[in-house]
Amino acid sequence: QVQLMESGGGPVQPGGSLKLSCTVSGDISSSCAMGWHRQAPGKQRTVIATLNSEADTLYSDSVKGRFTISGDNAKKTLYLQMDRLKTEDTAVYYCAIGHWDEYDRCKYDIWGQGTQVTVSS
Repeated sequence: QVQLMESGGGPVQPGGSLKLSCTVSGDISSSCAMGWHRQAPGKQRTVIATLNSEADTLYSDSVKGRFTISGDNAKKTLYLQMDRLKTEDTAVYYCAIGHWDEYDRCKYDIWGQGTQVTVSS
């Protein structure tokens, strides 16, 4: 079974930086993507950064230019470098692995436990 373990969350001031890590165990050879998501209280969870099976990166407009997703195959770790943080970035951040669903769409189905990021002055 694939398992994900996150670390790196915490409080940070606006304009500051954090780097989240997600260690991966198990066989992910059949996965279509790995990604980072976030969910603020009372809001839906949204994908913000994706690293697909071809090592291409995609970002939501809200984080593009400020966040960077990367992976280290040797360490089996996914990273999210977050720079120039804003108060609206406050959320629980989750890493996830996706697999192709019945509609040939990459669907995230394996999740980490989530880590809180709080951006405030």
